[in-house]
Amino acid sequence: METKVDILLATYKTNIEYLKKQIDSILNQTFENIKLIISDDNSNEPKLKETLEEYAKKDKRIELYFQEKNLGYIKNFEFLLKKSTAEYIMFSDHDDIWYPNKVEESLKEIELTGTDLVYVNSKQIDGNGKVIHKDYFKYKNMPLISGKSKLAISRCIGIGCSQIFTKDVKEAMLPFTENVMAHDWLVAFIANENRGIAYIDTPLFDYRLHEKNVFGGRNLAQNTSRWKEKNGKTYKSYLKYRKEDVIDKAYLNGAKMCLDYCKIEKNKKFLNDIIKYYENLEKSKYINFHIIRYFKFLGGRNLAKKEIKELVIFHFPILGYLVFRN
Repeated sequence: METKVDILLATYKTNIEYLKKQIDSILNQTFENIKLIISDDNSNEPKLKETLEEYAKKDKRIELYFQEKNLGYIKNFEFLLKKSTAEYIMFSDHDDIWYPNKVEESLKEIELTGTDLVYVNSKQIDGNGKVIHKDYFKYKNMPLISGKSKLAISRCIGIGCSQIFTKDVKEAMLPFTENVMAHDWLVAFIANENRGIAYIDTPLFDYRLHEKNVFGGRNLAQNTSRWKEKNGKTYKSYLKYRKEDVIDKAYLNGAKMCLDYCKIEKNKKFLNDIIKYYENLEKSKYINFHIIRYFKFLGGRNLAKKEIKELVIFHFPILGYLVFRN
């Protein structure tokens, strides 16, 4: 019996033209034994509903749900995971464009390596489809993992729309705990504790970045500009941004989430240590001298530029403020 792949797509007040391009790119994959499970999170937009229903009528591989109340981004993906029955699962954004061989090549690699997760490279495009970056891995200094790594504990490995993972990972994820803040990070963490991770360096889709991204491949300058627009340029507001938007949202909360699912004792110790490290960083107002701990927890291959930026923000907040305030 041929392997089946479930592709999970969440929508909410979605740009219909982007959505059409993405659904078309999924339905036109060279690997055809897929099920596209779509859950609209109570958008209450008739044109969007009509578009989704038209696609579902045309292709029996589409399974469509409309939520009666708004679940939120995380809970909507939990709903989709519960509906999945296939041996392999992929997440899909509503506004990307998959190359015809994305599913085929991802599936081939995960079966070849015997891992629980494969993540793939992409090109980054803007709202008009123009290529901004030809190599997302290099642009974002993504960790490159073959097998297992501490980085899959301390960082998010591979954006969700780049991943294919096993049913075993899905079953270990459910039900979500209250600390789940990034389903893609959780996938990588569980895979890392089980059979490990692999990646494909070749771009296999166009990853779209635009103003309404829930999560996106924004760079540091774009993120710090949001801090200034929201809270002003004072040092006090920068420390608030550093704590809440950087350390908490992007690091500390992820570690707490992983701890909920951790099965390996040495990983539990690692997570408890890194949580203490982040909490200590948040107390630092000017300089934090525990720099060696940064490399113990977060240093790794392909991360040089990212490491410099993180070191400035984490350990030299006063310097970060002077650099980023203008």
